Amino acid sequence: MIKHVVMWKLKEVAEGKTKIENAEVMKKLLEDLPNKIEELVSAEVGINILKGTGAAICDVVLTTECASEEDLKAYAAHPDHQKVVDFIKKVVKERRVVDFDDGRQVTSDQ
Repeated sequence: MIKHVVMWKLKEVAEGKTKIENAEVMKKLLEDLPNKIEELVSAEVGINILKGTGAAICDVVLTTECASEEDLKAYAAHPDHQKVVDFIKKVVKERRVVDFDDGRQVTSDQ
């Protein structure tokens, strides 16, 4: 399985909403994607619960799973994903990403 992990720092205010409001919108949009994109096995979104402004602290984290690198590329290019990306670009000030193979093989029951 290929894991795609993205961490964001959000703007304090963007698109007429606060940071936490935009984090909630991001969570809903991102967690809806597996229902729309066949290649996306799962999507989990976490919103940071600790208050702080340290350089290492992010506001939102996304972890997705795809069966292959090809599926990850298909997910990234999918129009429904691109709509979410368009919103996220408006509310984010920093982004970090890691893609890795977790060593698990895809089986027919996954």
